[in-house]
Amino acid sequence: MQFRRVDNLPPYVFAEVNRRKLEARRAGVDVIDLGFGNPDLPTPDRVVDKLAEAARNPRNHRYSSSRGLPNLRRAVADRYRRRFGVELDPDTEVIATIGAKEGLSHLMWVLVQPGDVALVPEPSYPIHIYAPILAGAEVRRVQMSTDADFFARLADAFARSWPRPRVIVTSFPHNPTTAVVELEFFEQLVAFAKANEVMLVHDFAYADIAFDGYEPPSLLQVPGAKDVGVELYTLSKSHSMAGWRVGFVVGNPEMIEALAQLKSYLDYGTFQPIQIASIIALNECDDDVPKIADVYRRRRDVLVDGLARAGWDVPRPRGTMFVWAEIPGPFSHMDSLEFALFLLDEAKVAVSPGIGFGPSGEGFVRFALVENDQRIAQGVRGIRQVLQRA
Repeated sequence: MQFRRVDNLPPYVFAEVNRRKLEARRAGVDVIDLGFGNPDLPTPDRVVDKLAEAARNPRNHRYSSSRGLPNLRRAVADRYRRRFGVELDPDTEVIATIGAKEGLSHLMWVLVQPGDVALVPEPSYPIHIYAPILAGAEVRRVQMSTDADFFARLADAFARSWPRPRVIVTSFPHNPTTAVVELEFFEQLVAFAKANEVMLVHDFAYADIAFDGYEPPSLLQVPGAKDVGVELYTLSKSHSMAGWRVGFVVGNPEMIEALAQLKSYLDYGTFQPIQIASIIALNECDDDVPKIADVYRRRRDVLVDGLARAGWDVPRPRGTMFVWAEIPGPFSHMDSLEFALFLLDEAKVAVSPGIGFGPSGEGFVRFALVENDQRIAQGVRGIRQVLQRA
């Protein structure tokens, strides 16, 4: 039997690592899981308490609104004003989505169609590549690295593409490479978009997960950015609400109105008590956000410092909840899936193979900082023993 769209998706590379991990755990093996970027920290108590209170009210059990509750959209606008100094009209420049993944996927349905082109960084979080593809567009990939001039690469790829790309997708701090940018990058990007009549989509999933004094800039901090682009913001990492599926698209009102029209046919929004609790997260939990980021900073240091002592030097990321590591020299003959399975079998540590993020990710693995300090240190000890045998 043949199916449309899904038959064109490549095999899910991470599935083999997940299968082997589950087999090991069923056999009683203690696996340190640093593969799937699934936040393990609890949601702030006051948010959970509000959810429970709202869920007991039967009025909240009915259909909600696909745009999001007005008070929720106002809370997002207020958060942007406090955090980034950006003014947003909650009625025309904010829409709630069922997580950033859903928001990006459906946004692409209204921005591109067969015959259109999207520019996307690679390595990449897979939905950045496959959301445009599932909408029928062609994707031109721009190689991402932590030390290259990505804007120059992007401009060159745009110039060499025909037809000219209709959309440019970016995401900083970047998953998986952890690359970061300063506001100057977005100033160049907005000017480029205006000059070339191209739309911008910036996935700001790690807006609040940054370290060592680095403050990730918002695309919308650039004057005129709302003329050409939107930004996706989410509570998944900043407020440790990954399973709640609360995201937003903010910025250009025409793009948001188009998304709203589409979503009105597809969904009725997130369960209303979740939206009500999310208002509390946005309005009352600003002090919790840096505490969550600091947990990831400590875990980063445990991992990076431990790997360095084991002879595996990897860059210390300034943002995200990941560490992007080149396969160490003694194992450079292995591809990333082979090396990831090797670490799982020999060190009892699960990581994500770089090839799962696109061909440019080959030669790397990604660690997710989703175990506590002690478990990460335990994983590092297992890795050190493997490296010492090389």
